[in-house]
Amino acid sequence: MIDTELYKAKKLYPFQEKTVQVILDKIESKNHDFNLLYQLPTGGGKTVIFSEIAKRYIEKSSKKVLILTHRIELSIQTSRQLSAIKVENKIINSEVKEINNPDDYKCFIAMVETLNNRLHENKNFIQNIGLVIVDEAHYNSFRKIFQFYVGANILGVTATPLSSNKSLPLNDNYNELIVGESIRSLIDGGYLSDAETYTYDVNLHGLKIGSNGDFTISSSDVVYGNYFMQEKLLFAYEEVSLGEKTLIFNSGIDTSVRVEETFKKRGYKIRHLDSTFTDKDRRSVLSWFKNTPEAILTSVGILTTGFDEPTVKTIILNRATRSLTLYHQMIGRGSRKLPNKSQFKLIDLGNNVKRFGVWQDYINWQDAFKFPDRFLESRVTELEDLEFVAKFEFPKGTENILELEKLEKFNIKEIYYDCIDNGFKGKDAVDKSLNNHFEVIFEAADDYFHGLELLELLKDHIEHRLKHYTKCITKSTPNYYKYIVETYNRQLRQKLRANLEDE
Repeated sequence: MIDTELYKAKKLYPFQEKTVQVILDKIESKNHDFNLLYQLPTGGGKTVIFSEIAKRYIEKSSKKVLILTHRIELSIQTSRQLSAIKVENKIINSEVKEINNPDDYKCFIAMVETLNNRLHENKNFIQNIGLVIVDEAHYNSFRKIFQFYVGANILGVTATPLSSNKSLPLNDNYNELIVGESIRSLIDGGYLSDAETYTYDVNLHGLKIGSNGDFTISSSDVVYGNYFMQEKLLFAYEEVSLGEKTLIFNSGIDTSVRVEETFKKRGYKIRHLDSTFTDKDRRSVLSWFKNTPEAILTSVGILTTGFDEPTVKTIILNRATRSLTLYHQMIGRGSRKLPNKSQFKLIDLGNNVKRFGVWQDYINWQDAFKFPDRFLESRVTELEDLEFVAKFEFPKGTENILELEKLEKFNIKEIYYDCIDNGFKGKDAVDKSLNNHFEVIFEAADDYFHGLELLELLKDHIEHRLKHYTKCITKSTPNYYKYIVETYNRQLRQKLRANLEDE
């Protein structure tokens, strides 16, 4: 068990106490296979809340609690809080091959990948679990564990109830969402620091969209690694947060390293941190950041969750993202409250505020949970697509299989307007697109079944292209987009069968 000599239990705030009771009452009133999702902004105290839920559940029932995390830092943080409130617990990490004295523990905290491996080796690895709590529940990786605890209740907690995989929405696994306090109410109640937002116009032409729907690291490194963007970042820092403890978020390692070099040349105290650092080196950098006045930390991804440093006065988004979840995670790192810190600064160098709205704005999370596709479509508008001229980036290695140049040269928007200008139907652009995809697959396919495999490889590209087409037409709905994608793929399969089946 984690040493808690210097770790004191955090007392629940009134809204947290109320939340604990509401969730426990809900779970008790439902069947054992009822799954509940709880949303609360970063900094609202999710760990404190679900640790107290675990304690009271254990006291009231004869069953145990399993808490799932995806980062070791979150596991340790949870274990410390549980130990502080007198809940015997054990962390299941890669070193734990078996549990020798399972009756000694009422609660287990497990890394999702480690537990998945243990359960496949022994489905009874952890028994008598009545409640499974999932921290950062928006990550799709947790689903693989649910099959082993069909009879248990599952409680997911997250700041943003949107799945990390848009094709696997959270409402597939959770029956109901409970929305907690809003960011604005937590600020007004004195629980979070308020954000003073500064935005700078940036030229993001050249960014490409990858298969995960966000801007690719490689294209982001090209855009943000150039001299002009480095100078703009330096200017923004000196204008807004000079001398304040600052955390900079970047998309790629190359960009972050260049940021470190640029700021060091100006004599600023700055360190770089990314996921390739050893645990020892990472602890050293974070300790330096915590204890150094006016420190600047430039990082890549690694500090979006499981990192709590209240002394941060400025957050700089030196990147663009299309992920609302990531947007909130990054900004949330600056929202921790201190007696002398009621406000922090946010510098946006990625047009993210324009894309998602101000961090404090109200968000209808029930709508996001029930209708995620519609919700996400409303956040990324046609104007945004046109402004950034984002291009699709194929999965690595595709260039060795298919003639990508022929696909990349085909611009469906240009073809659409060309058809209209010459008196043809706009729908003719879709037919031309289908022929373009067919030609590329046909030239590379050995036979019909190989052609189907190549079609599957181009699935995301087809959806990306047709989404651009639907933005050209005046009357387009999510249902129409779904219809046209299904029709397109069916007709493409038929065309491949007619031309490849005999080969």
